[in-house]
Amino acid sequence: MSSTFRCSAAAERRGDELAGTASLVASYLLIEHPGPWGVQALRDSRFPASLGDALQRHATAARVRPLLVRRPGRSAPASRGDGVRVIVASTNVVDPFIETTTLPDFASVLDLDLSALAAGKSLGLERMEGPIFAVCTHGKHDPCCAERGRPIAQALATVEPDRTWECSHLGGDRFAGNLVVLPTGLYYGRLDHDTAVRLTVEHRDGRMLLDHLRGRSNEAMPAQLAEVALRRELGELRIAAVTSQGHTLEDGVTVARYLVHDTSGDTSGDTSGDTSYVVKVRTSLAPERGHLTCRATSESSIPHHEVLSIDRA
Repeated sequence: MSSTFRCSAAAERRGDELAGTASLVASYLLIEHPGPWGVQALRDSRFPASLGDALQRHATAARVRPLLVRRPGRSAPASRGDGVRVIVASTNVVDPFIETTTLPDFASVLDLDLSALAAGKSLGLERMEGPIFAVCTHGKHDPCCAERGRPIAQALATVEPDRTWECSHLGGDRFAGNLVVLPTGLYYGRLDHDTAVRLTVEHRDGRMLLDHLRGRSNEAMPAQLAEVALRRELGELRIAAVTSQGHTLEDGVTVARYLVHDTSGDTSGDTSGDTSYVVKVRTSLAPERGHLTCRATSESSIPHHEVLSIDRA
């Protein structure tokens, strides 16, 4: 590939759809590390010998997504040399949460019970009030992430300095600038300075920036598309107004079920006024192929989600 090729620009020219592309992740482990970050964040960054591999195995075995994070501008770690700050997040639908602590060193991360985190259980750390905005700026992994991500992180740091982090690879480089909002697990893409700042305002008011939403990371990709399609059909932007009731795969078609709350969007109260919807989505491969990352050496097929129906149950 030419050194001037950019996968995000190519994806825009092709018109790659944004909705239904969030990485499937239910639990996150954020480790503060000022960098530099190598191509594979944990394995290629400056950890003591073999520790990066051990951390990667520890997280992978528990099905938890590890991310290296730092404050925008590669500032000194918040822990200022007195330890390693870690943040864990669960996107559990019933009780999403964020917790944090400072550990003595990177090796101590291996002592965290990540299997419990993956099960949606508290690790007994200090609870944090959300949200956290983690912006992918992992330029060694893909140039688009740095070129489009760092200006976004800098912009958010001016309005949400305590909640904004640069992070390592999130997935979907071609949709840079990318960020994930924790603990909701909402992935957004194709953000720029203005839309990123507007996203924080909307999120504070309990609303989504639907045109930039890639999906909820705790849902399969076809179900992510189903929720976005339902929200567009109803004009529903309130985050809490739509609750997933799960999905099934029937004859190659994803059947996703939702409750839509007609008043406050509070999912803890009476549900007698809620409306049930069923959205059916078929996923196939688009006829057009493309290089999906800047580092890709060959073209790949591009998934395409087609909404077949949206019905009240």
